[in-house]
Amino acid sequence: MTPILEVKHLTMRFGGLLAVDDVSFSANEGEIRGLIGPNGAGKSTTFKMIAGFLSPTSGEVLFRSNNITNQKPSRIASAGVVRTFQETTLFQELTVFENVLIGTHKQAHTNIISAVLGLDRQKQNEAIEATTDVLEFMGLLERKEQLAAELPLGLQRTLAVAISLAAKPKLLLMDEPFAGMNPEETQHMMELTERVRESGISIVLVEHNMKAVMGLCDRLVVLNFGTVLDDGTPDQVRHNPNVIQAYLGGG
Repeated sequence: MTPILEVKHLTMRFGGLLAVDDVSFSANEGEIRGLIGPNGAGKSTTFKMIAGFLSPTSGEVLFRSNNITNQKPSRIASAGVVRTFQETTLFQELTVFENVLIGTHKQAHTNIISAVLGLDRQKQNEAIEATTDVLEFMGLLERKEQLAAELPLGLQRTLAVAISLAAKPKLLLMDEPFAGMNPEETQHMMELTERVRESGISIVLVEHNMKAVMGLCDRLVVLNFGTVLDDGTPDQVRHNPNVIQAYLGGG
């Protein structure tokens, strides 16, 4: 299979602390790839280096064979690699529709203020159409006039993913999308994540919810103390005694 993402020998030092040590893995086109490990394993640091929020000490990141190492997050997003966040970073005072409309600005090639205010009518219409399509796809169209602040946690997370999809990613980086969710919300987000993959978007996710990870991911890479402990299918990983010990040891 063709890799959409290649992480090669990524290393990150913070002063004397070696947070990520020679990490390598790949994700294929159409794959849901999981990045797991105990707290402090280096998952979030690795994610930030992929998305351009941290510059690695050494190593490189390739997206569809193009080197995106050390590029600005906005440029990486424009290339097609878009990250969601652990925190629900929404415009709470705006409606669901307005939140996703703002997310389209990466594709609009115009100032988002111009698009929202209608100063560029053609691009505004394109953004409105794209926003409507994303809301329908994510099951949020009926709530388009509702304020983001009024949504329950599960739907706020759904909206956060919708905002990312509005940027038309080819690779979606999902940072703990199931954190804090109840079982019903978790199941709903799992179904939505699978739908995103079926739409042609590849996914790499960091997650602590093992039920979600095992049920969604094609392959997992396990980090522990900044290094790769295992890399394989969920079934292979769950039976690796070193992985079991790492989680038990990590509490």
